[in-house]
Amino acid sequence: MKHPIKALACVLAILFGIGLAVVPADAHDPHSLATSQKPAQATPAANVPTVPAPGISGQGMMRFKVLYTSDLLPEDAKKVLTSAHGGFAVDRREGRGETYFALPGAGILQISGDLKAIRLIETPAEMKNVNLHNATIWFSPEGSPYLIFPANDAGKVFTTTLDGKLIYTLNTPTSADEFDNPVVNDYFFGGGNFAPTDVEYLDGLYYVTTGYSELDFVLTARVLSLSPFKAIWNDLVFGGKGDGPGQFGTAHGITVPPGKKRLDISDRPHSRLERFTRYGHYLSTVELPKGSLPCDIYYLDRYAVVASLDGPNRNKGAPIYILENDKVISTIMPLEDLGLKNFKHNHNAVLRKIGNKFYIIVQAWNPGDFAILEQVTD
Repeated sequence: MKHPIKALACVLAILFGIGLAVVPADAHDPHSLATSQKPAQATPAANVPTVPAPGISGQGMMRFKVLYTSDLLPEDAKKVLTSAHGGFAVDRREGRGETYFALPGAGILQISGDLKAIRLIETPAEMKNVNLHNATIWFSPEGSPYLIFPANDAGKVFTTTLDGKLIYTLNTPTSADEFDNPVVNDYFFGGGNFAPTDVEYLDGLYYVTTGYSELDFVLTARVLSLSPFKAIWNDLVFGGKGDGPGQFGTAHGITVPPGKKRLDISDRPHSRLERFTRYGHYLSTVELPKGSLPCDIYYLDRYAVVASLDGPNRNKGAPIYILENDKVISTIMPLEDLGLKNFKHNHNAVLRKIGNKFYIIVQAWNPGDFAILEQVTD
């Protein structure tokens, strides 16, 4: 058992962390649309009897406290942390568990499988000095791992090895690339902006969300070969700007749930997750609490974690939702409950399980920040 005085000191240290000025979440993206759709509702956990405790946030078995703050980061990463605007990729292989992300000006970072250390990975200049908006890890049929990083401000999708070696750059589509939709073809023929927000890999295809552009379609690219690595834009596209089922206000994150051939896309201003087949056919919608602005979803076992850019009550900071069977079972409030003063807006989160405990790795935006939360089991 921890000494009560030491435990209290840790809580106070967290609660009195340094806060920085922020701007409204709407500045993150100009699109903030409403929806009249009535699909399956991910209702908040309201009837779980949980006694509030200082320095602890959440309900039921999914309550969390701060384990590490940005103090764990390398010094060069701390210097640029306020510009954080990305996401995480976890190596799920047995015995691994490393997590990868990037900071503009610092490059790619690796969190150790036991969460106790973070190191910088040597990163090419063309990647280091742009914003890598998310990260994805995927594996070839032979088991070789690759990382994908979409650069929203550079209009490129980078593929690297785990040690940061750049092996391929997928550039902005041009008028020479033909897609199976005249809207998309006309957009790039006219020199439209390409701003990739996330990328997933499934059955030989990259699926690229473009939520930071007026296009807001999911584009696909086909991986033609691994040695040498080569990929080209593919004709399959789907989505598009709009309020209806299968359309997006801002397609911000894209996720393939483990063991499934399904694409779950975070439609941020509509506060919903939209599900598609790998052929781009709309399946269903899961709604989250209105005003939550979900950035991405990550699945682990029967649970999922959603980082929200904002929350229903903006004065309390943005929530992190834990879902089970598409229902919100726990709401973690990093700013209000855990005293993480820079966590006005959450940008990405992933779940880890080490032993019998769950952990949340989370990144804030504007100002950028970083934390690792530990499940409270007693």
